[in-house]
Amino acid sequence: MDRGDFSDAEADRDKTKIVDESGEGAAGWKRIGKYFSLRLVVLFLTAIVAVYILILVANMGGAVDEIREAQIREQVGMQMRAMSDEMADWSSERRREYEESLVEQERQRLGLDEPFILRSFIYLRDAVTLDLGTAEQLTSDEGSRRVQLIILERLPPTLMLTATSFIILFFSSVFLALILSRKYGSIVDRLLIILAPSSAAPSWFYGIFLILIFAALLGWFPWGGMVDAPPPEDTLPYALSVMRHLVLPVGAWVLSAIFINIYQYRTFFLIYSSEDYVEVGKAKGLTNRALERKYILRPTIPPILTNFMMTAITLIMGNVILEEVFNWPGLGRLIFQAINLFDIPIVIGVNIIFAYLLAITIFILDIFYALLDPRVRVGSDKGGM
Repeated sequence: MDRGDFSDAEADRDKTKIVDESGEGAAGWKRIGKYFSLRLVVLFLTAIVAVYILILVANMGGAVDEIREAQIREQVGMQMRAMSDEMADWSSERRREYEESLVEQERQRLGLDEPFILRSFIYLRDAVTLDLGTAEQLTSDEGSRRVQLIILERLPPTLMLTATSFIILFFSSVFLALILSRKYGSIVDRLLIILAPSSAAPSWFYGIFLILIFAALLGWFPWGGMVDAPPPEDTLPYALSVMRHLVLPVGAWVLSAIFINIYQYRTFFLIYSSEDYVEVGKAKGLTNRALERKYILRPTIPPILTNFMMTAITLIMGNVILEEVFNWPGLGRLIFQAINLFDIPIVIGVNIIFAYLLAITIFILDIFYALLDPRVRVGSDKGGM
């Protein structure tokens, strides 16, 4: 038995010992369930606090009520001017009373007759139950003002864009970082170090340049949107059209993060490749692929996963402007439109979805950690969260 087999056997014994300490069998699964339940409760409470802060910020502590009342008075004033012929014989006092009654009726419809602090908790209750209410300005493609329906229409394009970008960004970063870790100090490696700070620029910044080069100058790809207009009727041409429209926004996403990701992952690989057991494996004649798969890639997965999740969260937050730049019909463009129209229910609803997606992302990260490293479960039983 060579040194590599001994290392594998020792690793298996250590893993078995960890699982035994955590309580294998029913007790072990009970501790695991308790750990995940506590994490889920903590994330849920955190999401509630974040949503309530969002409600306060989106309404500017109630200052938006004054803007909305001004809009109501402007709309009622326009309505009164349109009825000037019918009210020609009315006295000024009667006109004023009628105008105030219309304003008050609209205030009651929007709930502005109640104190904002009370309405903020009502908004929080509705947000937790995903009863997002009715939009004030925007509508769905079918004409509905229900916020849930409007968001559900825009959610698939956003998920398509983000999922495609995540998959390409993650696997290309890991693959290229692993290659560069073998060529430490080469010209390409030094070029990567120079390009790493370019990731400070947001994705929409790269998007503008991609549009100018590949859409305006070369004409290889469309300017924006999700599909050609009019959209193809057959499935295959429709899918190909969507893929062509995906190229530039996905490219902007990848360009905004790939260089810093490769640099960080390459650093992880270099750190673990200098461990003593890797040198022993080399001396025993193990192939480079075997060394990378067993002793370098495996222990770097948790830090790489954490780093990628944090990068993904940052990219999602910057998705608003990117979708507006590419005219992509997703949640980012929806919230941009809602902000311009002071459509507060839409703004709050979209951000609530983002908050829940963030909590789900962190919870999935916890699950991966527990699966990849049983010591996480052991630490949770000793009071670590």
